Amino acid sequence: MKNFCLLLLLISNLTATKLAAQTYNILIKGGHVIDAKNNIDEVMDVAINDGKIAKVAKNIDAKQAVQVVDAKGLYVTPGIIDIHAHVFAGTLPDHYLANSFSALPPDGFTFRVGVTTVVDCGGAGWKSFPTFKKNIIDRSQTRVLSFLNIVGEGMRGGAYEQDTSDMSAKLSANVAKRFKDDIVGFKVAHYEDASWIPVDRAVEAGELAAGIPIIVDFGGDDSHTPLSIEKLFFEHLRPGDIYTHLYTELDRRDPIVDTKTRQLRPFMKKAREREIIFDVGYGGASFDYGQAIPATEAGFYPTTISTDLHTGSMNGAMKDMPNIMSTFLTLGMPLPEVIKASTWAPAKAIKREELGNLSEGSPADVAVFNLRQGNFGFWDRRGKKLEGKQRLECEMTIRAGRIVYDLNGIATPIVVR
Repeated sequence: MKNFCLLLLLISNLTATKLAAQTYNILIKGGHVIDAKNNIDEVMDVAINDGKIAKVAKNIDAKQAVQVVDAKGLYVTPGIIDIHAHVFAGTLPDHYLANSFSALPPDGFTFRVGVTTVVDCGGAGWKSFPTFKKNIIDRSQTRVLSFLNIVGEGMRGGAYEQDTSDMSAKLSANVAKRFKDDIVGFKVAHYEDASWIPVDRAVEAGELAAGIPIIVDFGGDDSHTPLSIEKLFFEHLRPGDIYTHLYTELDRRDPIVDTKTRQLRPFMKKAREREIIFDVGYGGASFDYGQAIPATEAGFYPTTISTDLHTGSMNGAMKDMPNIMSTFLTLGMPLPEVIKASTWAPAKAIKREELGNLSEGSPADVAVFNLRQGNFGFWDRRGKKLEGKQRLECEMTIRAGRIVYDLNGIATPIVVR
């Protein structure tokens, strides 16, 4: 019995010595790393320790890691950032996307598609944000941020979103300053009158809250001529503000492509030069190939790729971030640019430049993708379909240095005990 106890002690000491000698918690071996911030587009190893990126280099010794991920033949990117989603999930009826059944709990819809950071886009206003923080932000493993709705009630739909008396720049800015770690900007959406009040109030709030950006879902109802996006870009928005639903074609919205000539409108490139940020915001009814094809043929790709995720979009043409990213591959956008538009570009847009990259010391949020080859179909809300030969599929997601999704068990050991 004494000898047996000594043997167990020896084994325990050897295990402890081995673990102590291992420098990294996780080592991702042999993947093709794409990191726009650091201009990396080649096969590299990525080492992670204590929730941070520890090293990116060639041929890091696998013996130095507790867990090794075999990423040969796969793409390794920073964790995907979806800056337009609706995750203020709740149980209140008739609340549209604010503490409602139509919004989604983030963790069930993020990690399996490589998303590590999601920005709720206007679900909460200054009145409801504390509930959103308590119920969703503070309870999620996904990093959840917020564009605060300029409407105090948030995105409750109907008359609530038409009430200009509830669009307080001062009160909205006060909440944004109080919760500055969580709120990255302000949202304008669904206002139906031909008025600039919501946009101007949101810009005012952005200025009061240390110059944070606004994101605009621009439109109105079908009873009047839509407000001009040219005026929006050059007379109301600031450089760094964001225009979402870029490729939508609805009667109540001024489009980026002329619907008669099917040519990109000439002021669009000037607006980009002015540093207006152009976001996809695919959604359930906000992406049309009639806009996307001529725009991309003219070289007008999005600055940022996002989903507009909610129960009305996830099972339609949109699906998820990898599907939209694959759509833009099919539209001719180079893979490094697709990855940039899904990682580093959104990080810069929301002024969270510690995210969206694999710099040493950055949070260890990482996605691993398989770029599948085959015959795939990508269709829009009207049923127009493009045939593609490539589709991105998430193999693994790492959030804050911990594997939170592993599709095919490519980590060894799969579970650390």
